[in-house]
Amino acid sequence: MSERVVRCSGISRTYQEESVPVHALRDVDFDVFRGEFVSLAGPSGSGKSTLLNIIGGLDRPDAGEVEVAGIELNDLTESELSDLRLEKMGFVFQAYNLIPVLSARENVEFIMQLQGVDAAERASRAAAVLAELGIDGMADRRPGELSGGQQQRVAVARAIVTRPVLLLADEPSANLDSATTKELLELLRTLNETHGVTIIAATHDPLVMSYARRRIGLRDGRIVEDVGSEAA
Repeated sequence: MSERVVRCSGISRTYQEESVPVHALRDVDFDVFRGEFVSLAGPSGSGKSTLLNIIGGLDRPDAGEVEVAGIELNDLTESELSDLRLEKMGFVFQAYNLIPVLSARENVEFIMQLQGVDAAERASRAAAVLAELGIDGMADRRPGELSGGQQQRVAVARAIVTRPVLLLADEPSANLDSATTKELLELLRTLNETHGVTIIAATHDPLVMSYARRRIGLRDGRIVEDVGSEAA
């Protein structure tokens, strides 16, 4: 069996909306192994983004345990969670979350700067990943000078340049047209198959689901299907 990257056991999460409890997740259990490309699939309100945020340490469960790269997240302080995200995870958000005053190159280098990587190494790795994603000619442009697809590629470059154990993508196709979505998904597939990057993407887009090799279906906070698992 391959190395386990994520373990979720008994995950539950309830929010309060105007004093009314909303059960976002109910007793969710699953593992993800190195090299998998998993979609967390389901309609709006199914709990997929909440689950992705809990795996990424951006939210905490009310019950259950979450482990990433052998580290139990429930035991970590907020500072330790931040360090874990910095060292082990990459994030691709539907809103891109690029820093508008920085160039594409500077956005890609930013996380490495937080990691304490020296300037020469940052420049070399940023140039290499921008070239790999086909946007090295736009390295000096700021986000406002890039199309949505180009911004998403910069976001992916920033997410993978640190060589994370796990890449998390929240509705990666939400702001993209179908052609650009297909380009992004081909890119993610290459990263997964060629570089062995473990990917979990929360989505309601059938096209994104078709590119993932495993689909975990969620409805009303519960797992209702798990198709293509490599755990066996």
